[in-house]
Amino acid sequence: MNMTETAEKAIAAYGGRAFWQNAKTLEVEISASGLAFTLKRRPFFRHARMVLDVHRPFSSLTPIGLNPGITGILDGHDVRLEDEQGKVIEERRNARDYFKIGRRLFYWDDLDMSYFANYASWNYFILPALLMREDIEWRELEPGLLEARFPDTIPTHSRVQRFRFDRDTGRLIQHDYTAQIISPLAAASNVVLQHEQNSTGLVYPSIRRVTPKGPKGKPLGGPVLIHLDIHDYRVINKQS
Repeated sequence: MNMTETAEKAIAAYGGRAFWQNAKTLEVEISASGLAFTLKRRPFFRHARMVLDVHRPFSSLTPIGLNPGITGILDGHDVRLEDEQGKVIEERRNARDYFKIGRRLFYWDDLDMSYFANYASWNYFILPALLMREDIEWRELEPGLLEARFPDTIPTHSRVQRFRFDRDTGRLIQHDYTAQIISPLAAASNVVLQHEQNSTGLVYPSIRRVTPKGPKGKPLGGPVLIHLDIHDYRVINKQS
């Protein structure tokens, strides 16, 4: 697989190719708030726990809503809710098909949020592994700027997205996309405000802010659609 210089530098900045090839799951603790939650009448996430499969779109988030014992799970294009014993409470196949019309313009239920929050987080948090996927078409538009074309098999914001990296460090600076399940006009910039190292020395984006993207491609100052804090970020490898 031929990789661009920017992609190679980014993978190295976040642990390296061998590290992510050997990774199995990602365990993350997050808090998230912002206008996107308010508009869909959703509670904010406060130190919610996530487990994500590094190599396929599978992610769980607890709690997904007001009930602390309910987990929202994304499995490919499908979603489901499970209780504390792992019993399936409710499920929905091809969840994206339900966002086209109706009450979702004004209100999301737990299954809706399970789809959005899990697929978005999976895309954000396993980025180094995304850069190595052969089913995503990566193109370097200029030094430090990559454009990705996602296949239909991956749940994501929009098929075409752009990622800007620091040319010196290789770290992510900004991720641009259109959150199409919210609106075809929901062009957004996801800006990384801070990086941290976990206890193993792995570097990861720890604070992100999502605002509308301006007409010249620059992020607007507000409103803040999503403010995301990553409190803990741990990768479990295949031998663990």
